[in-house]
Amino acid sequence: MTHPLVLQLRFTRSEFRRALKGVTADEGQRRFEPMNSISWIIGHLAWQEQLYWLTRPQGITPAPVVNEMASGAPASNPPLDEMWEAWHTITRAADPWLDTLTSAQLTTHVMRKDKDEPYKESLGSQMRRTTYHYWFHIGESQAIRQLLGHTGLPIFVGDIHDKAPYVLESDQS
Repeated sequence: MTHPLVLQLRFTRSEFRRALKGVTADEGQRRFEPMNSISWIIGHLAWQEQLYWLTRPQGITPAPVVNEMASGAPASNPPLDEMWEAWHTITRAADPWLDTLTSAQLTTHVMRKDKDEPYKESLGSQMRRTTYHYWFHIGESQAIRQLLGHTGLPIFVGDIHDKAPYVLESDQS
């Protein structure tokens, strides 16, 4: 059974897609400084998922273009469709691995390739960081959409009970 933290991440991803439904290519590249563009936000979250679930633990980097949206990288306004394509490629590639995670595995740390030591955060902490990071950028994206003149934006949080209800781990068996 898929771990509840993974279900929360997937629910959050679905809310992210819902938050950005209807954004055009031009709107996705528009930047209201000091905020980044929506297309950069998509690439940035894809970068984090790729780093945490694919590159570090598995040595896989299916969409190197998103490395340009790493934390601390210079601002950019990449094409919206390219960022969505990278995001979908990364999340589809990550999902089978995420489905295998157990509570015990989420307490472990991925080992650094450049040093003989683990990364500071456990996989579970990285899962929470990624989920919360999405919510931060969902809020930012809604502010950008308001500045673009969009109305009738989604009301958050959506159908969490149906898509990612809270259950005790003992209830998963």
